[in-house]
Amino acid sequence: MPDILSQNEVDALLAAVDEGEVDVSHSQEAAQPTGEIAIYDFKRPERVSTDQIRSMEMLHEVLARKLSASLCAFLRTIVDVKMASVEQLTYQEFIMSLPNPTSFNLLRCAPLDGQMVLEVNPSIVFPIIDKQLGGGSSDIHIPEREMTTIEQRLIQRILEMVLEFLHEVWQPILDIDFAISATESNPQLMQIVPPNEVVILICFELRMGECSGMLNLCIPFPVIEPIMGDFSTINTWFSYRKEGTEQESFKRLHEGINHALLDVVTYIAESSLSMGEFLNLQPGDIIKTRKPSDSPLLMKINGKPKYLGKPGIYKGKKALQIIGEAPIDAEINRAGRPEKTSTSGKPGSAGKPGTNGKSGNDGQPATPGQPGKPGTNPGRQPAANASKPAKQ
Repeated sequence: MPDILSQNEVDALLAAVDEGEVDVSHSQEAAQPTGEIAIYDFKRPERVSTDQIRSMEMLHEVLARKLSASLCAFLRTIVDVKMASVEQLTYQEFIMSLPNPTSFNLLRCAPLDGQMVLEVNPSIVFPIIDKQLGGGSSDIHIPEREMTTIEQRLIQRILEMVLEFLHEVWQPILDIDFAISATESNPQLMQIVPPNEVVILICFELRMGECSGMLNLCIPFPVIEPIMGDFSTINTWFSYRKEGTEQESFKRLHEGINHALLDVVTYIAESSLSMGEFLNLQPGDIIKTRKPSDSPLLMKINGKPKYLGKPGIYKGKKALQIIGEAPIDAEINRAGRPEKTSTSGKPGSAGKPGTNGKSGNDGQPATPGQPGKPGTNPGRQPAANASKPAKQ
């Protein structure tokens, strides 16, 4: 243990310092602080860490974006919502910073104990109400009075929208059922926690045209103290959730499109007829086209060219064999006015472009034969027809 100076030794040392016999400049330089000094107020202890504050900012930035998009669609005008700040202060300081009267709403947050506060400034409440009632974008007079019952019902729809998004953004931490338990215009009458209790104040700025105001969410620390530890890991959770969500979304998308129904049509040829020729069509008539019989058929899916194929029969049913993809600009054969030839014999059915009608010999391209026999086509020209291919 170091020696303890006696009173006489202490007096002698002080006298030597006064007379300049002892150099104390070096000791004073060593006592100077080397780092930045952080001011700490013992009346307002910082009970929320910087990482937890940052996590809250991340959560509620998502809320601001969602609320902005929904308000734009609901009010049919541009509404900009930005998160202004996240800070710690006492409940009394929060109450003293609010206007009176205002829209002061107490929130139940089951399964957490206690209540939160959702406050909307009159400077933005009345412009929103005016817009809901068909008002324009001109300057709006902000009355210094309490809201009427009708005005409270109108702003209730906006508050319910906020609560819905609060539930969504807080779900990674805890599935909280937010609900309004009471509404008051004078914030001084609502003492949900002691005046010196620490609260977390999340401020949003709402701007609609030339009007702007604040939307404040006050969270008493005792309410969320049981789950504050979860905010420390929110960054890691977000990165893991993002990767997992992308994989799950791709899987659900892939499973969903497997059951989607598509309109698939295969075109044999395309031509045109006059109304007189159409009215004079008889069973056994053959419609000639200029499309070669050995050229592939075009398949369109939902009206867009997709594949080229060859017709055939599979297990006794008409089918199409895919031979390749069709060019983006692929078109059905376009010929001039077709020739109409009458034949005798067993009648067939005339095919119509873009339909599933039969043509010639059961919808198959006619084979060379003697003229006059039913189902033949001397020029090896397939009848104009389109059929949906059977699944192979």
